[in-house]
Amino acid sequence: MAHTKSALKRARQAKKRTLRNRISKSEIRTLLKRTMKAIEAGDGAKARSEFRLASRGLDKAARHRAIHPNEAARRKSRLAKRIAALKA
Repeated sequence: MAHTKSALKRARQAKKRTLRNRISKSEIRTLLKRTMKAIEAGDGAKARSEFRLASRGLDKAARHRAIHPNEAARRKSRLAKRIAALKA
């Protein structure tokens, strides 16, 4: 356990940030699952709609550093590729 005043504050901040990041990551997983479900069902319009929401969520999480920006870009790219394959 931390002893100094600054270390105690850091511990409090870390707890808040951990919770905020966990919520953000959970939301991203939900959005990605909904997008994948639409892709697997073959519903192009719904997949594109869900992809927009997932893309926005990934960008937001990356902006707040809950996930690495490259991870957000990679996930968006892979989803976009699957949606493009759905049209063909």
